[in-house]
Amino acid sequence: MTDHPHPAHDLAALRRRLAEFAAARHWQPYHTPKNLVAALSVEASELVEIFQWLTPEESARVMTDPDTAHRVRDEVADVLAYLLQFCEVLDVDPLAALAAKIERNELRFPVRKDRES
Repeated sequence: MTDHPHPAHDLAALRRRLAEFAAARHWQPYHTPKNLVAALSVEASELVEIFQWLTPEESARVMTDPDTAHRVRDEVADVLAYLLQFCEVLDVDPLAALAAKIERNELRFPVRKDRES
């Protein structure tokens, strides 16, 4: 892994590429929050389907099979693409939303001092 991400892998750049891709195909009328969240759910389900009947041990090794690893990466990409498009139409900053949620969870679920590490 590199210390500096590829410029095309910047979250803002990826959001722009997705928006340009949809605009070039005149898909904006179909990219409503309802449609995008439904598509996100479908793609997440396709990711679940890969793991559906695997044992915990098999699921931990899923990336060792090149064909299955390719399917996992494709479904992760589809889930992320729809999530980013959903965020775009609702003007949600996904990184800010995640940071705020982590902060709330840190307050909601404090580390218990009586538990061993």
